[in-house]
Amino acid sequence: MPDAAPEAHSEVHSEATLGGKAVLVLTTNYGTEQDELRKPVAVLREAGARVTVAAQKDAEIRTVVSDRRPGAVVRPDTTLAKASADEFDAAIVPGGTVNADRLRTDDEARRLLAAFAEAGKPVAAICHGPWLLVETGLARGRELTSYPSLRSDLENAGGTWVDREVVVDTSGRHPLITSRKPGDLDAFASAVVRTLARGRTPADEKGTH
Repeated sequence: MPDAAPEAHSEVHSEATLGGKAVLVLTTNYGTEQDELRKPVAVLREAGARVTVAAQKDAEIRTVVSDRRPGAVVRPDTTLAKASADEFDAAIVPGGTVNADRLRTDDEARRLLAAFAEAGKPVAAICHGPWLLVETGLARGRELTSYPSLRSDLENAGGTWVDREVVVDTSGRHPLITSRKPGDLDAFASAVVRTLARGRTPADEKGTH
């Protein structure tokens, strides 16, 4: 993804070095909230992680700003169909209303997120991104947050919704990280970095068998 990303905050990156970690970002090709895609990518890469952006199609991603204005055009690294959870340590689902609504009906996106969860790997979602948690059953029994309009959806899916800038729930099979909106991105990205820093890489996991 060659596009310039927003400047990252050094206090986020000083918390950990993520060399050897690999993160997959799941998105469609239209309607993804610009900063919710670009900032976590920039933060994680600065912290040393390898980040791969997977879109529905091998075509440009046309992002938006505040769901209304055209944002940056981003090239994905691969497609959802070609991606495998086995190759990554964590998954991130950005928001954007149109993006999230399309993503939650995508069979490949659901397949990937379920595989991350089954393997016990961290799943992170922000803003409208938690819609995908509803569709995959990953909200059930978990404490989480989202854009406020998703509260009823998440509660109806069995989750406990709270109004905080970031929620890290480690009570289930896999760590779950959620945030409400672009204004929470610093806390969101920092939580992903800290969670990954405490985890293991796919190579580590293979070495334990």
